[in-house]
Formats: sequence, C-alpha cells, structure tokens
Amino acid sequence: MVEQICEAVGLPTPVKEHRFHPQRRWRFDYAWPEHKIAIEIEGGAWIYGRHTRAKGFVNDMEKYNAAVMLGWRVLRYTPEQIKAGKWVDDLAKLMYHHSHERRTDDR
Repeated sequence: MVEQICEAVGLPTPVKEHRFHPQRRWRFDYAWPEHKIAIEIEGGAWIYGRHTRAKGFVNDMEKYNAAVMLGWRVLRYTPEQIKAGKWVDDLAKLMYHHSHERRTDDR
C-alpha cells in the first residue's frame, strides 16, 4: 500500500524491511535510505499489542534512539493512520526539507 501511494503521488519508492543498524538486526517497516527517513507502523495500539506492552515499548525506544544516533528520522503511525494516508504529507515535507538541507550544505 505505501509503495503504491508513493508512486501515485510522485514520491520515491521505499525499501521494505530495511535493515539500518550495522550490528543489530533491527529493520524499518519502510525506509528511504538515501534520505535517512523511515516509517514504522505501530500495530496493537488499542489492544495492548507488542508495541504498547512495557518490554516492546522499551525495545522500540532503544531501536528508535539508535536510529536517531545514526542520523535517521523515523515517522511512526498506526495501521489506521497509514490506511487514511496521514503519513503522505509528513513524508513529502520531510523529504523536501532534507533535499533543501542538502542543497544548502553544498554551497
């Protein structure tokens, strides 16, 4: 679904299940490695799923903090937010901001 929406709106196609950490086996649900932007889909928000139980929550914090330390920007959404397309504008803005930063750095 994310891939098709990106294609339809002219955004780059993401890499699915991208392994981002050099030592850990952590993966992002969707990633744009050239922009260091990722989307994580947080399931089980309303049913006490893995991401909302204490151990899963703490593990996710470790993963996301490690990602930030490696220069990644991680957007997090529920499956419902993904289906509703709430991520599209955020991703487009972040990509625009990232490309604008790169052009400014090149000066």
